[in-house]
Amino acid sequence: MTDLESKIAQRTAHVAVIGLGYVGLPLTTAFAKAGFRVTGIDVDEEKVAAIGRGESYIPDVASAELAPYVSQGRLTATTDYGTLCGTDAVFICVPTPYDAQRAPDLSYIVAASEAIEPRLHPGQLIVLQSTTYPGTTEEVVLPILERSGLRAGQDFHLAFSPERIDPGNRQWTAYNTPKVVGGLTPDCTRLAGALLQQMGAPVHPVSSPRAAELTKLLENTFRSVNIALVNELALLTERMGIDLWEVIDAAKTKPFGFMPFYPGPGVGGHCIPVDPYYLSWKAREYDYYAEFIELAGEVNQAMPYHVVDLVGQALSRRGRALANAQLLVLGVAFKPDIDDARNSPAQRVIELLLSRGAVVRYHDPYIPHFRVGGNVFWREPLRMESLELTDEALETSDCAVIVAGHRCVDYARVVQHAPLVMDTCNACQRAMEGGGLDPAIWREKVLRLGAPWPPRTGA
Repeated sequence: MTDLESKIAQRTAHVAVIGLGYVGLPLTTAFAKAGFRVTGIDVDEEKVAAIGRGESYIPDVASAELAPYVSQGRLTATTDYGTLCGTDAVFICVPTPYDAQRAPDLSYIVAASEAIEPRLHPGQLIVLQSTTYPGTTEEVVLPILERSGLRAGQDFHLAFSPERIDPGNRQWTAYNTPKVVGGLTPDCTRLAGALLQQMGAPVHPVSSPRAAELTKLLENTFRSVNIALVNELALLTERMGIDLWEVIDAAKTKPFGFMPFYPGPGVGGHCIPVDPYYLSWKAREYDYYAEFIELAGEVNQAMPYHVVDLVGQALSRRGRALANAQLLVLGVAFKPDIDDARNSPAQRVIELLLSRGAVVRYHDPYIPHFRVGGNVFWREPLRMESLELTDEALETSDCAVIVAGHRCVDYARVVQHAPLVMDTCNACQRAMEGGGLDPAIWREKVLRLGAPWPPRTGA
């Protein structure tokens, strides 16, 4: 048994996590809960200070859960990469966005690797968790680390294990979601798996970092193409006069061979809008063009435009133009019941509405401030503040546009007071089924993406 194996088994290994965001902070807390000493490293001084106070800034990690580990000295946070010198294992959990042309931006991975390299020491384990294209661990991280003069698989251990954090998911967390691990060598895989297994979830080893990297991209590309399928069907069913939401509910009664996906105003978050492009970009290196993946991305990216067109049509039915219309967007998070607005479709929806002359406000109980613009869709950078959802705010709007259907919002009240409601995610259906909404008012005011609209008055 190696020294690191012994430390892992006895839970005396010192673990470092670079990047304390939606992936890194849950991982840091999970290792502390498993009994390890953990140091989190981040360039954001506010995050580091918050952790030092025992305060969490991520809903998936409660402050009450974090604080005891901080007070015990088991979990610390710092901006000083020098602490890596005394660690046994380092996890890289930094962002992997894309640029304006949707090419991978690995600058954060490169920066983290360059920070590790001068502090790398024999026996240390390095695990990349940031989602990226197949080959990143071996083609980008490995050469940087080996500048130290140490050799991966001989002097230190290197592996990839994809993060599988789903913000807001209370059932599947860092503690119980199975881990996939692919190391540079079998020993690298074994050591990384042994450490991750200490958190309590099963570990599934694969043959290489490239296989592990592709696993993550497959998972999210699967979701992207299926969301694109129902989004495309939504456009069709609107023309056919069929309620797609009803159809999906019927189809999911089949106990095999079907998994429900739902249409919406677009895709958002840290995975679905980004990961498939990492794969299709890498495919070009092999003279292969992943047309199916690219097509799914095109369909999903077109949904905010369709939503804006629907809003314009809805206002037109009331004799109102989109230009100068007072619009209230409800929900700017990328999905319901979370405080994460990364790549939210609401951003593009708002920018497109502004570009067509509408006056836009928003309400989101989870997102107090929201930035839009500063791009080709709306040149002026704009910092918006969430509006209190009062009866007056609803009544003075020409249309309420539901983009993220937070369950804490009373949609019966929204429909009662807003002159018109464009529901892009079927949020009002719950109010209808719960008996909190008059069917006559529903028919008069609510227009839904992917469902037939009521006939025009007098038709």
